[in-house]
Amino acid sequence: MACQVRTPFLYVVASIAFCLVFYHHYLRDGITTATATFSFLQLSPSPTPTSNYAISDTLTAVAVAPAPAPAPSYAITENLPAAAPPNSAIIENLTAVHFVNPPPPLPPSPISTTSILLPGWEVFVIVPRGKYSSDPNGDFCLFDNNEVSPAKYFGRLPFPDRATFICPLPLHARRRLPFKQPLLTKSPMHPPKTNDFSWPLLLQWSHLVYDSLTTNDDVVLFVKGVNIHQGTNRKPRELRCVFGDDASTGVRTSVTTSMQEVFRCPRPQQIAVPPAGGDAEPIKLSLEIVTENKVVPSVAYYTVPPRRLESKKQKSLLCANTMVYNVAKFLREWVIYHSKIGVEKFLLYDNGSDDDLQQVVEDLVKEGFDISTYFWAWPKTQEAGFSHAAIYAKEVCKWIIYIDVDEFVYSPSWDNLSKPSTSLLQSLLARNSSKFGQISINCREFGPSNQRVHPVMGVTQGYHCRRRHHNRHKSIVLLDAIDVSLLNVVHHFRLRRGYKTKRLISDHIVVNHYKYQAWPEFRAKFRRRVSAYVLDWTQKLNPKSHDRAPGLGFSAVEPEGWPQKFCEVHDHGLKDLARKWFGMESGSDSGSGYQMAWQR
Repeated sequence: MACQVRTPFLYVVASIAFCLVFYHHYLRDGITTATATFSFLQLSPSPTPTSNYAISDTLTAVAVAPAPAPAPSYAITENLPAAAPPNSAIIENLTAVHFVNPPPPLPPSPISTTSILLPGWEVFVIVPRGKYSSDPNGDFCLFDNNEVSPAKYFGRLPFPDRATFICPLPLHARRRLPFKQPLLTKSPMHPPKTNDFSWPLLLQWSHLVYDSLTTNDDVVLFVKGVNIHQGTNRKPRELRCVFGDDASTGVRTSVTTSMQEVFRCPRPQQIAVPPAGGDAEPIKLSLEIVTENKVVPSVAYYTVPPRRLESKKQKSLLCANTMVYNVAKFLREWVIYHSKIGVEKFLLYDNGSDDDLQQVVEDLVKEGFDISTYFWAWPKTQEAGFSHAAIYAKEVCKWIIYIDVDEFVYSPSWDNLSKPSTSLLQSLLARNSSKFGQISINCREFGPSNQRVHPVMGVTQGYHCRRRHHNRHKSIVLLDAIDVSLLNVVHHFRLRRGYKTKRLISDHIVVNHYKYQAWPEFRAKFRRRVSAYVLDWTQKLNPKSHDRAPGLGFSAVEPEGWPQKFCEVHDHGLKDLARKWFGMESGSDSGSGYQMAWQR
């Protein structure tokens, strides 16, 4: 019995002893060698560019460092006999092969930005000039509490050229006062060390110099938070324009006009301000409230020469200006129609569209239409945008009609014409007496007309039922007649002394405003409407404004019976006329047998 127990016991002891010896002589040495290989790297250039391996009878671990041709490759060796040069060979007793890869490239350094807190907890991020040239995708905003949010490319501000992004302010960052400006980064998983970074305060949209224009004689500033109440404006003597980054040493000029968000002041003497433009550093431009010893924060700059819309063509008699956001599906109809009745040039102030607007514009330009876009990033600034356009386009346009892309000029007197003519609108201007500087046209508001989606043949064909009485008006303005203050309210301007406004009667000519469209289209406008009088549709402010839809509450929820709303008069006037002018026979695949010229 004892013998039977002793024999297996001896086998077990012998096995353990064998494992210990094997570990001591082989495995431990192999692990130690591999560790030493990476702890004490000895790089020696290989005599043959393709040699990446070393020959060794005793080598238990070899690390190979590949290198791109034609640079010399290197072999990492240990215990290599001096007489044996590195070469490609079959390696016996090779326990492990390690490839030494070059370290991954470091992510781009984060970019310090100038950022503004917009309504709806959106952060508008402006990248300094020349600091951003890479692909505008995959960016993130990094905040002072190490929270990140995706940064969506928004567009490029002109004068000077700067890339912009929009990112939401993270929830936890909203609870940390004061709010700080973010960094722009492409590496949210590996945030940089920012212990030594000074986080500037986030600028507030409610108190900001956001844009400017330089003319031949003066500078025009667009400023939030100075003239706060509608109809109440600070006196010019209470204000100063400040040229320079440092307000304490900046050059100051007096303010000549102060109306709404528009302020004007003389340009400084050339010797007082360094040259601007070209490669020179742009000069910050701001507004000082003298009575409060306060300078309004600014993202605007002073540039020379004057900024103006450029055109290779001669000055147009009539241009159209509007502010747009995601109107690609509507634009062709609006441009084609109005170009045929007398509009020669179209100037679109793009409020940050993210549809295929630019592609539609490019296609129309290729077809011969004269269209320009201007990136106007600022929300709820329609009137300031109109003032800006009156200065910016003055050298290329004599008159401007201010209408939106859902508004179409129509006269019943045109019904008998077999085809449109550019003289239809231009004749209004030619017959105009020299004392009239503005022509106002009443608007008729059309309802959904039982449409539940956007009509494929366009708004003129899909919407034909309207409200009985007109609401609001739109204007055609002689730019030379506009008052120096650039004051405009609800699509009409204050005129210089000696000029008058001519108001046309609705029986003669109207603007068909396809305002209350199919619910998906109207809902898209709910938050983005650019009216200066209804800043936020979800707030119960200014509830009697004509910009609000009657019967619509304070949330984007479809009211009961929406497709039948605002239908008091069936009006097929423009629908029938547009079909006669622009309708074309279509192939057999079309259910109606015809299509409109603007359909693709």
